[in-house]
Amino acid sequence: MWWLSVTPPSTPLCRGGASAIEKPSVSGLSAHTAFLSRKEKPRFLNVNKKTVNGLRISCSADASPPLQEAANVLNPPVLKKRKRYRKEYPGESQGITEEMRFVAMRLRNIKGKYVDKNRNSEDLDAHSDSDNDGESGESDVKSEDSEVNVDGGTWEPSAEGFMKYLVDSKLVFSTIERIVDVSDDVSYCYFRNTGLERSESLSRDLVWFSQQEIAIPEPSNPGLNYSKYLEELAERSAPLFLSHFYNIYFSHIAGGRVIARQVSEKIFDGKELEFYRWERNVEELLKDVRQKLNTLGEHWSRDDKNRCLKEATKSFRYMGQIVRLIIL
Repeated sequence: MWWLSVTPPSTPLCRGGASAIEKPSVSGLSAHTAFLSRKEKPRFLNVNKKTVNGLRISCSADASPPLQEAANVLNPPVLKKRKRYRKEYPGESQGITEEMRFVAMRLRNIKGKYVDKNRNSEDLDAHSDSDNDGESGESDVKSEDSEVNVDGGTWEPSAEGFMKYLVDSKLVFSTIERIVDVSDDVSYCYFRNTGLERSESLSRDLVWFSQQEIAIPEPSNPGLNYSKYLEELAERSAPLFLSHFYNIYFSHIAGGRVIARQVSEKIFDGKELEFYRWERNVEELLKDVRQKLNTLGEHWSRDDKNRCLKEATKSFRYMGQIVRLIIL
């Protein structure tokens, strides 16, 4: 590295502006040399010197680096560790209900050509090992083989089986509607009088069938087990219960109307049941519930959301057992 030094002459200026230039001594150079760096004197001096306007200029080469550079070599800058961000779950950016919809799609296609085996489903399986919520109800839910695939294959409904389906459905809907009405949990207050309630409509349908001299059975095990599980779950965790609350209505609206139309055409001469009629646009009613649940879900931890997705799977399986009563 090269350094520039400026040295005043060792003798005063002569009259008329001329200067008497003398060869400075080594000590004179050292005393009058000002280095631009101001950190370290040069080790080697260039003997070539020039005088400009009465000042002596010399160049020097310094073999040693500046102190700051040396410090950088001894103490390299600390590199910040790159922060890693986890991959989002399908539908996570749009809310917990959209995540549940992806769970429903995965369950629906699990026996078809497409099976969603992404990392998020693996994460849910990992959480299931450490999650004890709902273990009492898990044993009541059969494997995925027990689910009813109404869209595929042939199935023959019966009037007796359809009555069992309606009775068990009424028990489940009455349970969730009663829980949100009487509970002191503030989370449930947002889901009162949503317009989606079905228990009263089911009661009217069962009265009509009894008038047609069709026997109305008592609730069966699928409905009783699910109703009991919902009551226990509502006491333990509002997010987990609301996962069932939403998916019960969602599955009924998304698939229940298709089932009702097929059954009605086969055995009831196209009778339209109250169970599948709403006073307002059902899609708008469900949208309102969806928005409220998404708003609450913003305050839930990722672990709570993962448990909700697990409960969504349980809800579809429980409802699948009740639907299966139609063809038993």
